[in-house]
Amino acid sequence: MKIGIVGTGYVGLVSGACLAEMGLEVVCIDVDKQKIEKLKKGVNPIYEPGLDDLLQKVITAGRLSFTDSLGEVIDQVEIIFSAVGTPPGEDGSADLRYVLEVAREIGQKMNSYKLVVTKSTVPVGTAMKVRAALQEELDKRGVDIPFDVASNPEFLKEGDAVKDFLNPDRVVIGVDSERARELLTWLYRPLQLNNFRVIFMDILSAEMTKYAANAMLATRISFMNDIANLCEMVGADVNMVRKGIGSDTRIGNKFLYPGAGYGGSCFPKDVKALIRTADETGYEMRVLKAVEAVNADQKRLLFNKLSAYYGGNLQGKKIAMWGLAFKPETDDVREATSLVLAELLTSAGATLSVYDPVAAERFAEYTTVDASLINYAADKYEALEDADALLMVTEWKEFRIPSWKVIKKLMKRPVVFDGRNIYDRTELEYNGLEYSCIGG
Repeated sequence: MKIGIVGTGYVGLVSGACLAEMGLEVVCIDVDKQKIEKLKKGVNPIYEPGLDDLLQKVITAGRLSFTDSLGEVIDQVEIIFSAVGTPPGEDGSADLRYVLEVAREIGQKMNSYKLVVTKSTVPVGTAMKVRAALQEELDKRGVDIPFDVASNPEFLKEGDAVKDFLNPDRVVIGVDSERARELLTWLYRPLQLNNFRVIFMDILSAEMTKYAANAMLATRISFMNDIANLCEMVGADVNMVRKGIGSDTRIGNKFLYPGAGYGGSCFPKDVKALIRTADETGYEMRVLKAVEAVNADQKRLLFNKLSAYYGGNLQGKKIAMWGLAFKPETDDVREATSLVLAELLTSAGATLSVYDPVAAERFAEYTTVDASLINYAADKYEALEDADALLMVTEWKEFRIPSWKVIKKLMKRPVVFDGRNIYDRTELEYNGLEYSCIGG
């Protein structure tokens, strides 16, 4: 059986490559013809460790193919994953236009039973809208063709997505028919052979599970950032506090690292969407609104520290930034702290010298800052030449053990603002640098 995946973005492409790696025959569909032609040649449009090699392997093996026409392959597939984008609207709600367009196109072109599986992150109740849109198109055609809709939300971490797909903590599947359950049990059988958990539930619960999981992780981050800021005010060390509470088995030590705020394509969007979903029902998500507010403030924290250090006057200062992506091992800059900092710093009269191993090009596309105010350095040390401060924004591995002697020599003012708490104050001060971190 051939599997169809509509959408070749982050979720669709990783899912397609990994399903093909499991031995399935997969075809990925996307309306972007230029992108499809590149993918046919093995050109990967996203940065994700391990994905380049995996794509080459499964394409060469003939298990993964690409097309820009759903109609061309719809009779060849029984299971169709919908992995198109759900960008946030101005009110924070998820934009479902692409999800529903896929449903309508399937309804217009299907000639036999299909299982339509939403893989994109979608609000609770989306499957019902997908079902209605698909059925409406069948009714227009005057045909009675059976189909099922299911929910199979992704839990892929950018930078570790291939591993997450092939070695998941769990696979969540929402179904409302035995036929859909049997098909998806067959599909994920290779994972079950390795004793990974495949959790079946109703569709509404599966849709909610994705949002609830991301909202919980975002909550832990904002909570720890709040604690870090209080630690700094009272003189406590947040790293010691983190170790103390993380050793409690009821809490655990994951997502308790304070920093300069979370970003990316998932947490900010999903928190907003869940708040919006609650608002539509007349319920207020007070905790999540606080999570969002803390995160917005946290993205400004390094700027506030730097501004205070220079007495509120950053005019003419040259500020270096290490890291532009929202997290290491990705080129994704959506909702990244670097974008907020760049806007604040240049508005205050500073110029920027920035370096990121892979995300500079994406950052240039997303930032609204005048290009003349930003120097894109070729390496981390070039970014520091004559800089009045260094902001450590994204904790890439190559930033972890730099030469402090070189840094001190290059910078006009050797002061480091560590937004991810990866450095040791004693070491920097021993080497003649000033140091400021989050919560300590």
